[in-house]
Amino acid sequence: MTRKKQEVVRRVRITGQMSVRALWIISHDKGDNVSIRFSRRFATVEHRAKRLAGSSYVAVPDESTVLHLLLTELGLSDSDKSYVAVRDDCLNCPRSPALELHADSPDKGVLWPVLAISQGPLILACLPLVDAPPEPRPPLSSLLSVSQGLTLLSGLQAFLLSSGGKTDVEGLASRLAMLPSVLSQICPLGTPLDVPLLGSPASPTVPGPAGNQKQPAWKTGLHRGRAVVNVALVETVRSMQYGNRGRQDLWDVYGTVTCKCEVEGVLPNVTVTLTLPPNGSPLQDILVHPCVTSLDSSILTASSVDNYDGSAFSGPYKFPFSPPLEPFRLCSYTSQVPVPPILGLYQLKEEENQLRVSVTLKLHESVKNSFEYCEAHLPFFNRDQMGVVDVKVSSGQLDISKEKNLLIWGLGQKFPKSREVTLEGKISFSGPTPGPNDPLCIGLTAYVKLYFKVPDMTLSGCCVDQHSVQVYSSAKPRIATSRELLSKEYFLWNSTGTAPVSSGQMML
Repeated sequence: MTRKKQEVVRRVRITGQMSVRALWIISHDKGDNVSIRFSRRFATVEHRAKRLAGSSYVAVPDESTVLHLLLTELGLSDSDKSYVAVRDDCLNCPRSPALELHADSPDKGVLWPVLAISQGPLILACLPLVDAPPEPRPPLSSLLSVSQGLTLLSGLQAFLLSSGGKTDVEGLASRLAMLPSVLSQICPLGTPLDVPLLGSPASPTVPGPAGNQKQPAWKTGLHRGRAVVNVALVETVRSMQYGNRGRQDLWDVYGTVTCKCEVEGVLPNVTVTLTLPPNGSPLQDILVHPCVTSLDSSILTASSVDNYDGSAFSGPYKFPFSPPLEPFRLCSYTSQVPVPPILGLYQLKEEENQLRVSVTLKLHESVKNSFEYCEAHLPFFNRDQMGVVDVKVSSGQLDISKEKNLLIWGLGQKFPKSREVTLEGKISFSGPTPGPNDPLCIGLTAYVKLYFKVPDMTLSGCCVDQHSVQVYSSAKPRIATSRELLSKEYFLWNSTGTAPVSSGQMML
């Protein structure tokens, strides 16, 4: 919505869940010159209604039929007929403002509850989705959809009419023209989130979306202001290292590209390009957001389950799209890298009621030696609480939590020049209370878990050059790009004990 619209439309939050199958706004002059000025049907809600109702489903009729049935029920048509059986029969028990519209006959094809309110020259009506069996009908007071439907209609009525129920023709026409954009924001896909309340009179000169483009239902508003595009590339690495020739170490890498695009226009066009270094391994298992408008088929065919034969597409990877307002994941991918970023060896041995601990970590030469953080956690389960801890580290700082039976080795932001660090020592478990338990880590089954983040780097070498981001908009945007490497589930298992082993590739 434009800033002018935002000043006009003050909103109130609707709580709970409720959906609308259809909405109509009708203008009339004491029953004459009747016309539907605005109508909206929500296909996704109608699909839900069909599934809920099953064999008793009644479809919403066409506009002319709805108009005739509604005017008949309200007594605004056939002024020469004072009695209409489907409306005035004494067997009927009207429960205003929830009306019955008999689409086919009094015995079948009944739409209920059709909510209608009338003020001045306007009739506002909607058909809410009722998640209840058609018979016996529940009390209106028990239906949240009825109260929220009336709240929505009242808010729309206040928005369309000025105080006192009077408005000029141009003012009403202006507000009706704004209604599609307003509904996209307050009632996306038929689910009311807010209702517009009465504000300052709308200006008939408020501009709508540029050109003749129709605002899609999934886009609940328009950006107004400075154009900014943020693209963040995050690669995540997982690893299971055993330090044992009889067990194969495992690792995998997957990346995500997240975008936040604040660009003016109904459907602005943005293109983000991912590039790899000359010797980079092609990206695989690429998945893209539905807003991507076109894509080279070769990008989607590379799969990690196929044997790499050197002929796979290796970029550049171009993703043209029309962005939503909120941050979203543009794409995700996997990449095969030859070695994990940190190689480790963990050894744990029992020695006279204490444990001898040895950890060696080596940072691979291809990895940037500049961390935002890097920590190694050594938990000890199914033992008494820690007693004496005599452990030394070659680099970094060691924190001891005896209550949790946990050593936290903080390596700081850099490895030493040798790119190798060690931890050695002995730990006794002579505390007065037992430590934490774990059903897996029994005896010498133990692990070290690494947590690290490396800014401005990816293992695959994939990057987003801010100069390659193209934005087709009237205003030149500010473009910001970033990339980082992040660890997740990065384990070093004790090489002298048993450990969980997978016979195949790590699964995403």
